[in-house]
Amino acid sequence: MQKTSLLAALAVAATVVVAATSPVTAQTAVRFSLDWKFEGPAAPYFVALDKGYYKAEGLDVTIDTGPGSVAGIARVAAGTYPLGFFDVNSLVKFQDQNPDKKVQAVLMVYDKPPFAIASLRKTGITGPKSLEGKVLGAPAPDGAFAQWKAFVHENKFDAAKVKIENVGFPVREPMLADGKVDAITGFSYSMHFNLVQKGIKSEDIVTMLMADHGLVLYGNAVMVNPDFARANPKVVAGFVKATIKGIIDTIRDPDQAVKAVMKRNETGDEKVELARLKMSLKDNFITPWVKENGLGGVDMARLAKSIDQIALTYEFKARPKAEDIFTSQFLPPAAERKF
Repeated sequence: MQKTSLLAALAVAATVVVAATSPVTAQTAVRFSLDWKFEGPAAPYFVALDKGYYKAEGLDVTIDTGPGSVAGIARVAAGTYPLGFFDVNSLVKFQDQNPDKKVQAVLMVYDKPPFAIASLRKTGITGPKSLEGKVLGAPAPDGAFAQWKAFVHENKFDAAKVKIENVGFPVREPMLADGKVDAITGFSYSMHFNLVQKGIKSEDIVTMLMADHGLVLYGNAVMVNPDFARANPKVVAGFVKATIKGIIDTIRDPDQAVKAVMKRNETGDEKVELARLKMSLKDNFITPWVKENGLGGVDMARLAKSIDQIALTYEFKARPKAEDIFTSQFLPPAAERKF
């Protein structure tokens, strides 16, 4: 009888030890919205997913395409997606227009924004002033077009001499390729390779990065719904940490990282998406500031200056401060963010 009791006690003890040492299997479901399609620059999120970085933080992450880098902010504000990847400059305006919806950026991804104006060499557009007298195709919800007024202000040309035509995203590059517009706004890496896929040679494409023409703005960042962040701070911190690991792996081996995207984009061209990813890494992710300070953070003085720049062409009702737009509270230590 005593032997039986002893065996039972040992069995219970063993069960407790196993339970205490086994990894936690419960995963928190998190929906994450990209700004656009499953293209090369989205690789870090899929790398983090495939390598189990999100799972290691207790997260079951679902990644969806988005409606554009401006319109998608409303998804996060509504809580449809607690986390999303959208334009931080549009967030500045969104906060002003929706003071009760305090969406906040928690991870800066594009230290240098891909906002650009693309044209073909034959149009003769070589700089901002040469846009005068031309037709500019611009999707209304486009993140680059959202910076148009600031771009005009900084470059002192006559915007009244530029005809703006509202075009849909699907027809933007085809219209430029067909000569129906002289230039288009968009993200540099999207427009360039979409035009290449339309048969335009790379050397015939002229891309004007707005950041090279007076804009000090940041680009896209991971944003969080405020109610979700308050209720789930560890989930947000875990998502940020895992995403940074995915970015670092992507920087180290883009050729391998792009394969994580192609698994979800069966109709895409891997060579094109790899080139798109490499362009984005060079132009948007990796800057001198990021090399020195690590991924994910911002220079708050620069962010404040960018809000000043937005104010040049946008009339605020209740102008947000830099700390209203971005918080570093969910970032891991700088040592974990360097590559």
